[in-house]
Amino acid sequence: MLRALRSVVGEEHVLVDPDVVASHVVDWTGGFVGSSPAVVRPGSTDEVAEVVAACRRDRIALVPQGGNTGLVGGGVPLAGEVVLSTSRLAGITEVDADAGQLTAGAGETLAAVQRAAAGAGWRYGVDLAARDSATIGGTVATNAGGLRVLRHGTTRHQLLGVEAVLGTGDVVSRLGGLVKDNTGYDLAGLLCGSEGTLGVVTRVRLALVPAPGPTVTSLIGLATVADAVSLVGHLRRAVPTLEAAELVLADGARLVAEQTGVVPVLDPVPPVQVAVEAVGPPDPTDALAAALEAHPGVLDVAVATDAARAVALWHVREAHTEAIARLGVPRKYDVTVPSPRLARFVEQVPDLIRAVDPDAQVWIFGHLGDGNLHVNVTTPSGPGPPRTGPLRTGRAGVARDAVADAVLGRVVADGGSVSAEHGIGTAKRSWLVRDRSAGDVAGMRAIKAALDPDGILNPNVLL
Repeated sequence: MLRALRSVVGEEHVLVDPDVVASHVVDWTGGFVGSSPAVVRPGSTDEVAEVVAACRRDRIALVPQGGNTGLVGGGVPLAGEVVLSTSRLAGITEVDADAGQLTAGAGETLAAVQRAAAGAGWRYGVDLAARDSATIGGTVATNAGGLRVLRHGTTRHQLLGVEAVLGTGDVVSRLGGLVKDNTGYDLAGLLCGSEGTLGVVTRVRLALVPAPGPTVTSLIGLATVADAVSLVGHLRRAVPTLEAAELVLADGARLVAEQTGVVPVLDPVPPVQVAVEAVGPPDPTDALAAALEAHPGVLDVAVATDAARAVALWHVREAHTEAIARLGVPRKYDVTVPSPRLARFVEQVPDLIRAVDPDAQVWIFGHLGDGNLHVNVTTPSGPGPPRTGPLRTGRAGVARDAVADAVLGRVVADGGSVSAEHGIGTAKRSWLVRDRSAGDVAGMRAIKAALDPDGILNPNVLL
């Protein structure tokens, strides 16, 4: 098999040295650790097709991997699969400044796509804190959301076409950028969010949004999460150019200050903070100021109209992941909760978690505008052993499953989603059948069987 892979991509692009492979078999959190006999790095769609065909012939499982910034064990070889790295499938091959579109390789970073869009007088509507390492192929595979979903939608809303290799080895390609195209099934929409289980995305055609005009950023202090939910609803009606509304709680804000040494912008730290950003034209500053003045729940406000001050205001939200990771490997639950139940969820979940894990520290933050909350759990004694296979065993595994039951069970009971933007991966595989109906899952299995009949693409993820 290794000889076959080398004949396709070249010997230097089949990595087998354990020290080199090591970085590809552990996720960003360090909570999922696997093993792999090799990392193969194809340099073109044709090479990907040959790799998939060779692996299908010999029944060798593949895990497609981009920037490896995933958080649910979906991009690491937990069952000893070969890793198919998209690192050489990089580059931005076309920018259409008139149409507001570009074509990028799956291995290109989100930050590079944002720079290319800006260079053409446009902007890419998806933004994540991991922008410098997350790849476009990975964001498509997970239908990533991020900070700007409130106005621009998820990755699927930006996707005009894909080039990909299916599990059959067949190549599908539709990169013309047609906005109106009703010729059959939307394969781009199907592959987006499929977590590499149906095909390996190699190139994408993306829609861009107008370049930002006057921008105003504000950090707002409130007494309760219910006040924050009310405020965001009010701002969405009063400020049409609102792009982001992010939730921060007091304990998380203090943790960020402790771990990063940056003094809180709002001091004393209020119980709840919401970071919002509105982007014109027209200049949204007056509209935002009037809206904040009219809302009775506002306790404190900091405003930025220049880039440096905006970065300082955003720090309390964007540094959360880094600050929490310094406490050890966190258990992460990325969920969506309906707006009417969101405040109650934030209030109840810490108690539900501590009922099954009394030592747990609970950190909740997220995208308030679309109901996407990130529930992170750490323990003072440090993390348990990393997950080293598709299923976790032992006492630590039982504790982790109990915490998942507490969080995700509440989500399902509230009519939410157990995965908002990170995917199902391996971590939430058992929860898919509790979140989706039997008919939904049967339909997914039928699609998987059609496009990956031998089950070689990411076989331990999702289904």
